[in-house]
Amino acid sequence: MEWSKVTALDGVGPVSFVKSRRARRLSVSVRASTGIRVTVPWRVSFEAARQAAAGRVGWMRKTLGRIERARRANPDLVRAAAELDAAEARRRLAGRLAHLAATNGYAYRRLFIRRQNTLWGSCSTADNISLNVRLAALPPELADYVMLHELVHIRHRGHGPAFWAELGRSVPDARRLQARLRECGLAIL
Repeated sequence: MEWSKVTALDGVGPVSFVKSRRARRLSVSVRASTGIRVTVPWRVSFEAARQAAAGRVGWMRKTLGRIERARRANPDLVRAAAELDAAEARRRLAGRLAHLAATNGYAYRRLFIRRQNTLWGSCSTADNISLNVRLAALPPELADYVMLHELVHIRHRGHGPAFWAELGRSVPDARRLQARLRECGLAIL
């Protein structure tokens, strides 16, 4: 069960405070898609949460600035994400993942495509792949990088040297693409 309240904080504007029984600690997130959100443990009062969040206004302002710079640097990406046809995106992503898996010798069990706010993709221990529908708005080389990254997790669960070595065989410039993906994530996630 959750309760929420929106309050304006000086210097950053509206902030959503969401009380959650699952939260163990107060956390603050700033995202292009959801704005500023403070998750509040059930036992913490809204006033205490507001005071704690007020102490993070500098960080919030800095992060909002980074998001705004990323959005200005990638206007086509922002527009593509806003105009995304989810059904068409799902078809394209499913087809591309199947192609990349077959081409590179990977076998996954199921594919889930969701509108996620923090992740581009994930691979479960049951070899199920989850992809963010917003991948369809990315340039093809970045979307392929994410899909290959998740497919490599079928063989290597963590991000150790063996993982990066295998990913490097399919995507030689993986680290550069990862940095570009982080910038795109600031703009549309």
